[in-house]
Amino acid sequence: MKILFLLSRVPLRLEKGDKLRAFYQLKELSKRHELILFALSEDPDQIPEATAELKKYCSEVYLFPVSKLKALGNLAKAFSNNKPAQVNYFYHPVAQQQIDQIIRKHQPDHIFCQLVRMSEYVRHIKTIPKTLDYMDAFSKGMARRAEIAPFYLKPAFTFESERLKAYETEVFDDFEHTTIISGQDRNLIDHPRNQEIAIVPNGIDTDFFHPLERIKNFELVFAGNMSYAPNVDTAVFLVKKVLPLVLEKLPETRLLLAGATPSQRVLTLQSENVYVSGWMDDIREAYASARVFVAPMSIGTGVQNKVLEAMAMKIPCIISPLVNNGVGAAENEHLLLAATPEEVAEQIIKLLSDQYLAENLAQKAYDFVRKNYDWKSAVAQLETVMLSE
Repeated sequence: MKILFLLSRVPLRLEKGDKLRAFYQLKELSKRHELILFALSEDPDQIPEATAELKKYCSEVYLFPVSKLKALGNLAKAFSNNKPAQVNYFYHPVAQQQIDQIIRKHQPDHIFCQLVRMSEYVRHIKTIPKTLDYMDAFSKGMARRAEIAPFYLKPAFTFESERLKAYETEVFDDFEHTTIISGQDRNLIDHPRNQEIAIVPNGIDTDFFHPLERIKNFELVFAGNMSYAPNVDTAVFLVKKVLPLVLEKLPETRLLLAGATPSQRVLTLQSENVYVSGWMDDIREAYASARVFVAPMSIGTGVQNKVLEAMAMKIPCIISPLVNNGVGAAENEHLLLAATPEEVAEQIIKLLSDQYLAENLAQKAYDFVRKNYDWKSAVAQLETVMLSE
């Protein structure tokens, strides 16, 4: 089957969940299908290298350069066309022309569209079967951001959440097939037939993410793209609310905040007990250098890949119930759950003080991930969806 993949980001330098998911889907599907890739790129300098790398998996690669300034200018259209800001941000008429040309030239058997932000490019096409990967319920994620945003930003997040909710419902009927990462997100898509959305989970590359022997320079680690609002919020929560409680009992505790593009809010958290790494060539070094992974996130949707990566590396984890809704692990068997500062601090102290408990959780989490999160089986589920009538 010849499949046209439409992505809002180039699936390399996998510091974001959508890029990671797309990369492994491309890699697995390329073993059995011909893939044509179209992706937007905000880094024109990356295009030659990225094109060469992605041609390992795709017969044709089209990377469309866009300027952030022009994309930001697109946001003004939201006041007149009733579409979500992020749909306007990623929609470019010239890109539409190129996609139309690609379809005419290659005549794909199927079109795969990742995220509702890209659906505008192909929702009108009726002659080629299409699959939309919602990934997450973005409208709910935006609503959660509105709950904790400063008062002057609440209206904007609320407005975008409402627009996204309506748009997620609207585009459902424009695609023959729809997929999403988790059951909790499927239930949040406000469409009467939302149970028809196929759950296609993420996987974990256990050949890459596996236990590594390293000196434990940190007691705690939290990893992710450090300009992404839910990660920024969690980093601030850990440093301002949780760490002071831990330091009362374990004053030598050090926290590593690891990940690309740390925002100014994250950079200001650095101290004697907190290290902000910025981009790391190998994120495994961050996990392996700490005794406990902690991710008590209160906003965000979907499955947090960072948790799966830590579990695959046998790092004991403390996460929030919200995060575990996507992961589906067993509390007190595979990991520990906590939400409030006091709960998180208590669980951290417990794990740092009980080596047997930490090792037992880590081993069972490792077994859980290897059994339940495999890219080969996850992409096979996607393949089944696309091949169905």
